[in-house]
Amino acid sequence: MTRLPSSTPTLSAKGTRLNRRGLETREHVLRVALRCLASGDPDAVSANLVAREAGVTWGTVQHQFGDVDGLWAAVLGYVADHRGPGLTTLPDVGDLETRVRGVLEVMWQSLELPGQLALYHLRLSLPRNREDLEEQFPQTAKAIAYWDAEWTAMCEQAFADLQVDPEKVAKVRHLLPGAIRGLHNEQHLSSYTDANAGREGLAEALTAYLGAS
Repeated sequence: MTRLPSSTPTLSAKGTRLNRRGLETREHVLRVALRCLASGDPDAVSANLVAREAGVTWGTVQHQFGDVDGLWAAVLGYVADHRGPGLTTLPDVGDLETRVRGVLEVMWQSLELPGQLALYHLRLSLPRNREDLEEQFPQTAKAIAYWDAEWTAMCEQAFADLQVDPEKVAKVRHLLPGAIRGLHNEQHLSSYTDANAGREGLAEALTAYLGAS
C-alpha cells in the first residue's frame, strides 16, 4: 500500500535541505495547524490563520509546504505519523461478535482525539466532489486516498480468517464511519437518542449481517 510522505522530510517544498531549525519550524507549524483544525472553528481552516497562530510568515509556509494544498497534505501525514498503536490496527482475534464490538470501540474512542477531530473539520471544508478535490487539492486528495486505502486494509485484516463474505465486509467498511460519527455527534445534541443503545444495536445488527450465510 502506498504510504503518505513523511511529516518530517529532509527537503523543503523548495527543494532545499532542512536543518534542525527548519525541521523544528515545520513541526511547530503542523502542531499549530492541528490545534486550529481540531478546535472546530469554521474560520480555523485557513492557512493564513495557521501562519499567524504559529508566528511565521506566509513565505515560511510556502518554503516548508509549497502552498495550502501541501500544508493540508502534510497535516494528514502528521496525524498518520503520530497515531497511537491502537489506531493503526483493528481487533483481529476472537469470534465475530468480539471483533465487531472491538472495531466499534476503537472507532468510537478515536473520534475524541485531536488528530481525528482535525481531519474531520478539514475534510468538511474541502470540495465534496472528488474531481474538484483532485483538481484543486491534488496532494491532499492523495493523502485522503491513502487513509481510505489503509481503512480498507484494516477492515479486511480484522475479519480475514473468519471466512466472512468480502462484499459484506466492504459494505460495512463504507457504513461504519458515518454510522459511528452520527451516533457520536448525536450524544452532544439536545437529543433523546441513547447513543449507547444505538451502538449496541449496531453491534448486534452487524454481527448478524456479517455472520449470515
